Amino acid sequence: MTSGDHHTDATIARRVRRLETLLEEKGLITGERLDEAIDAFLAESSPANGARVVARAWTDDAYRARLLADGTAAVQELGCMEGSFQRLRVVENTESLHNVIVCTLCSCYPLRLLGPSPSWYKSEAYRSRVVREPREVLREFGLTLPDSVDITVWDSSAETRYMVLPRRPQGTEGLTEEELAALVTRNALIGTAAV
Repeated sequence: MTSGDHHTDATIARRVRRLETLLEEKGLITGERLDEAIDAFLAESSPANGARVVARAWTDDAYRARLLADGTAAVQELGCMEGSFQRLRVVENTESLHNVIVCTLCSCYPLRLLGPSPSWYKSEAYRSRVVREPREVLREFGLTLPDSVDITVWDSSAETRYMVLPRRPQGTEGLTEEELAALVTRNALIGTAAV
C-alpha cells in the first residue's frame, strides 16, 4: 500500500468543499439539498447495520460464506452499502485467530456499517500502536487474549474497508437474529472487543 491510498482530512475537506461549490455554481444542487443528502446518509449509518450483518452470518452458514467471499455483495443483500465505491472485506475471528482493524495513515472506516468512527480510532496513538503492539492495545480496551491466539491487524484504505466478524458467544443458540444483533458492539466490529 502506498501513501497515495490515503488522504489527509484537510485535503479531503478542500476537495469536498470545491466540489460542493462547483455543483452549486452550476445549479445542479442547492446547499440545502446537499445538507439533506448528507443528513440522510448519516441517518442510515449505524453500528446496528454491522450488527445485523453479523447476526445473519451467525445464523445462516450460506450467508456467512458469501460474506467472507465478497463482503460488499453480501452486505448489499441486506440493504447496506448501496452505491458505495469501497470494497468491503470481512475477516472472521476464530478460536485461534483474532482480527483488529486500523487505518494507519488516516481514518478509513466502513461508516455505513459501523456509524461514525470513535475518536480513539482516528487518534495517532491507536493508529501507530495497534500495529506494533496489538495485544497490549487490546488489553487496554479490556480484551485479554490467550497467547495461543494469533492477532492479525488489517489496514483499511480508501479502496478497501474492513469489518470483523466476531465469534458467536457460547450459549446463544436459542436467540433470534434480532437478539443476537443486540449483543454486537461497534468495538467488536473493529476488533477491540470480543462481542
